[in-house]
Amino acid sequence: MEVGEILEKLKEKALADDTLRQRLLDTKNSETSMADFCRISTSEGLPLNKLDLLEFGESSYAAMRRSTNGGGENAPLLMWEDDAYEMFMMELEMCQGLNKKEEP
Repeated sequence: MEVGEILEKLKEKALADDTLRQRLLDTKNSETSMADFCRISTSEGLPLNKLDLLEFGESSYAAMRRSTNGGGENAPLLMWEDDAYEMFMMELEMCQGLNKKEEP
């Protein structure tokens, strides 16, 4: 399974499980955040290592930059650059915020 698929499956699991989502979000406060994130993913049956995660982010960002012809006025805003971990965390935080708004 490729890294993108692992991240999607992990996100699905985290959105369905508040405890898992919080464990993943808590990695942001760790000195070894990406290693802890990968350890949690692996413990959930989705093997992921830090180097693969880093390479996935860098290659995804490079592909996006190529598709926008190096940027320019028509390029989309490229937030977080090549950091797949930060993008994943941002998505979880956004979803967590939506869930809190839905509560009475």
